Amino acid sequence: MSGESRGALDLDKLYAARLHAARARPYLATALFALYTVESRRVPTMAVDRHWRCYVSPAFVDRMPVEELAGVWVHEVSHLLRDHHGRGDRVARERGLHGPGERLRRNIAADCEINDDAFGDGLVRPRDVVDPLSLGLSEGQLMEDYLRQFTLGPRTQHMAWLDCGSGVDGLEREWDLGEDGAHGLSEQERDAVRFRVAQGIRGRPGNASKGWKRWAEEAFHPPQPWRELLGAAVRSAISGSGAGEDYSYGRPSRRSSGLPGIVLPSLRRRPPRVCVVIDTSASVSDAELGSALLEVAAITRAVGGRRDLVTVVACDAAARIAHPLCRAEGITLVGGGGTDLRTGFAKALRAGARPDAIVVLTDGQTPWPSTRPPCRTVVGLFPRQRSWDEDDPDYVPDSPPAWARVVAIG
Repeated sequence: MSGESRGALDLDKLYAARLHAARARPYLATALFALYTVESRRVPTMAVDRHWRCYVSPAFVDRMPVEELAGVWVHEVSHLLRDHHGRGDRVARERGLHGPGERLRRNIAADCEINDDAFGDGLVRPRDVVDPLSLGLSEGQLMEDYLRQFTLGPRTQHMAWLDCGSGVDGLEREWDLGEDGAHGLSEQERDAVRFRVAQGIRGRPGNASKGWKRWAEEAFHPPQPWRELLGAAVRSAISGSGAGEDYSYGRPSRRSSGLPGIVLPSLRRRPPRVCVVIDTSASVSDAELGSALLEVAAITRAVGGRRDLVTVVACDAAARIAHPLCRAEGITLVGGGGTDLRTGFAKALRAGARPDAIVVLTDGQTPWPSTRPPCRTVVGLFPRQRSWDEDDPDYVPDSPPAWARVVAIG
C-alpha cells in the first residue's frame, strides 16, 4: 500500500467538492449537507448506507479532481433520495433477486436511473460512470425497468468494481456502522430531507432535470397501503379468467383430433386492455386529478408498459374522448360539471376494442350502471366527509355496485 493511500482523509478537498455540488444543484443542498461523512479504507470509492452516512475512501479522494468528486457527491445522495434501498428490497422479494450477482445488477440499474441526466450544467461527469447508453438501453427509465432489460455479461464485466453501498440495495456491508451506529438519520429526519428537496424542485422547476421533476412529483404522493390494494385489484382484474382471452384458429384445439374433418379454435391469451374512467366533475379536486394520472401510469406498468393497451376517458355529466395513452402528463382532463359515470362506462365499452377491465377513479357521487358491464370493474374511491350537491344538501349518493371491486383511496 502506498503512502498516499495510508494518509488521512482530505476533508478540505472533500467538502470543497460538496460545496461545488450544492452550487451546481442547489435544490439538492439540503440532502448533501445532511450526509454524515465516515472515513473508511474498506470502501472502494464512496458509498452510502440507508441511515444517510457516507463512507469515503481517502485514496479515492486523493486521486479524484474536485470537479469530478462533486459529481460523485450528487450521485451518492441521489441513491438515498430516490429510496433505492427500499425499492431494491421490494424488487428482491417480489422477483427473488438475491446473491452478489443480483446485488451488482441492482446497483447498475440504480446508477442507470440516476446518471442518464445527472451531469452537465456545471457538474462534471466523473470517470467510469455507468449509464443506460453504455448498456445499449434507452434513457429516462426507472431502476425496476432497467432490471428487466439486461443481465450480467461481457457488457458489464468492467462494472464489477461497482459498490455504492447498502443505501442502494439494502444489504449491509462490512464497513457499515449499522442501525445503532452514531450519526445516522431517523426515518422521520430522512423523510423531512426528502420533503425539503422536493419542495425546492417544485418551487423552481426550471432548474431541475426531468428525472428530478418526476421524483419530486412522486415524493408528494408517497406509496400508501391503498396504492398497493388498488394495484393488486387491477392486476387481479386483468389476469383473471376470461380477461385477455379469445378464440383463435392460428393453433387448432386439441379436441379437433376427436372430430375428423372439423377444425376447432383454441382459447389463446392476449395482452389485456384496460380503460380508465376518471371523474372530472366539480367535486373532484385538482390534487385528486393529479393522483388519478399517477394511477394511470401505475396501471400502464401493470400491463407490462404497453401504453397502446390503456385508454383514458374523462367524464363528468358527459363522457369525453377516449384517449389512447401516450404519456400520462399529456392527457387533458376536461370537466367541472355534475357527474354521471354511466356515460363513462358506455364510452369505455364503445371505444375501439372492448376492454378486459374498466378502472374508475371517482368520489362516488354519481349514478351507476344498472347492469354489470361485460368485463371486470375496479373502482378507486376518493374519500368524502359529506355528499356534494349544490341543489340538494340532503343528497346521498348510491354506493358502488356489488359487481365492482372497490378500493378506498387515501
